[in-house]
Amino acid sequence: MATVTSQERFKTAKGVFDDFTDRNLFELHSRGVFDELVSPLKVGKESNVFIALKHQGDKIEKRIVKIYRQQNCDFNRMFEYIRQDPRYEYLKKHRREIIFAWTQREYKNLLKAHRAGVRVPKVHKWMFNILVEEMIGDDEPALPLKDTHPKHPEVFLNLIIEQMKKLYHGGLIHGDLSAFNILNYNETPVLIDFSQSTVVKTPNSQELLERDIKNILQFFRKLGVKREAEDVLVQIKEK
Repeated sequence: MATVTSQERFKTAKGVFDDFTDRNLFELHSRGVFDELVSPLKVGKESNVFIALKHQGDKIEKRIVKIYRQQNCDFNRMFEYIRQDPRYEYLKKHRREIIFAWTQREYKNLLKAHRAGVRVPKVHKWMFNILVEEMIGDDEPALPLKDTHPKHPEVFLNLIIEQMKKLYHGGLIHGDLSAFNILNYNETPVLIDFSQSTVVKTPNSQELLERDIKNILQFFRKLGVKREAEDVLVQIKEK
């Protein structure tokens, strides 16, 4: 029987992954986290996002595999964010450790958000610089809000504020919320990209929450919906 290399199994082009990442992708495959890495969804300066397949009985489930690039990541910026998070006070300024902690932090934040009842992708596994999570969408991934404006903007904004409130009372601030990382799935918001999210007791959490509110209200103002940031802040914080 011919040996299938990890590069062939994951259909990757030469040079896409370093050897360390390639080995860990193979390990995740061996553990049954996904069966096949099939196509790139997003290629960025700091991370690459792929669609993977997982066979579940007679059905095939699509999953998202997010890989932080160890050589390209701005680990100095990551460190400035993560060192304020009390969960990572121990962290030293070493590139690999920061990138691994950054990926783990996104995994933990998604779990915490899910427990709070926030509409976020279900996470399946974290390993070093790799995060595997649910793909939001049907046959194709749901598009971000910036690319798919809601049919009823005011209703959609109210749903986002409701999710932000659940997140806040669940102990988290998203910290990077915008129309880029809110998916519009069947006219319902799903929050993604939680690597910058931090716990409410972080010293700069109030600043981050106010920035999230400002970003969202600016977007919806262009759609004709006006809200005062102070009112939304009170709404999110009230019991």
